[in-house]
Amino acid sequence: MDTLEPISLKNLKTYSLKKRVSKVLVKDFASSWEPGGTMGQWFEKLPNILAGSDLRALVKRLSMAVKEQKTIILAMGGHAIKVGLSPVILDLMERGIITGLAMNGAGIVHDLEVAMVGATSEDVASALPQGEFGMARETGEFLNGAITEGAKAGIGLGASVGKHILQASLPYARYSLLAAGARLHIPVTVHVAIGTDIIHIHPAVDGSAIGETSHRDFRIFATLVSRLEGGVYINLGSAVVLPEVFLKALTLVRNLEFEVKRFTTVDMDFIRHYRPMNNVVKRPTLEGGQGFSLIGHHEIMFPLLAAALVENLDSNKVF
Repeated sequence: MDTLEPISLKNLKTYSLKKRVSKVLVKDFASSWEPGGTMGQWFEKLPNILAGSDLRALVKRLSMAVKEQKTIILAMGGHAIKVGLSPVILDLMERGIITGLAMNGAGIVHDLEVAMVGATSEDVASALPQGEFGMARETGEFLNGAITEGAKAGIGLGASVGKHILQASLPYARYSLLAAGARLHIPVTVHVAIGTDIIHIHPAVDGSAIGETSHRDFRIFATLVSRLEGGVYINLGSAVVLPEVFLKALTLVRNLEFEVKRFTTVDMDFIRHYRPMNNVVKRPTLEGGQGFSLIGHHEIMFPLLAAALVENLDSNKVF
């Protein structure tokens, strides 16, 4: 076999670097930090590249939506409560920025336990071997009771639980998103997958009541989605349930001929998952909106987004 000769580079065609179109420019670089700066200055010093550029664009779109009084929906998994974000979310609700809140079934468990005893999130690994995981009596009794009464009253799951937390005057109710929704008249919808939550294994559980109230919440959620034109949809830490719920609600309202095409979506999670990327970021915005993916720890990324938005609105300027 003949030995191959290395290819000659003698006649290779080149061009001037100065004439090339480059994607990274010095003007887009970050600026170094100086002690004593403000949140607004920190935001302005971010690089205008990749996620830095996306964050700027998202804050701009959120600010415009708030100023134009458009719908802003926060859909969240229960983990957002477990990492301590309730005060940040509550502040956005109080400011009238969040106009609709959606959560999965785990959300009401953690929200109630925080309101009830100021603590949540048990040690599953230590409780599971004895069959004690999820067996907290007060959690199951309170939530199942509220859901059953909600079904009888013809109201949604989220509204019923929020109303009961307010009425019970729980010691830490000021941290409850569900109670805040009831107090501020902001729709809080709960989307349950039967068997996924600890209250489904308690003696007081009523599957028909859960199904009825959660389906009512889906229809309320669909009403919120029908008003999303020009608004923003944020998926915070739900990898499966809420991205699927959102996609079904969106196709429902489009089938009913609501104009929901130009809006902003963002998925915020630890890693990129298939469903949020497709059902939140990509597919829903093909008609003229824009989707973003901001990856990172919820307990860092969401407070940063909220702070940048509040700072932007307060200064009446677009970063």
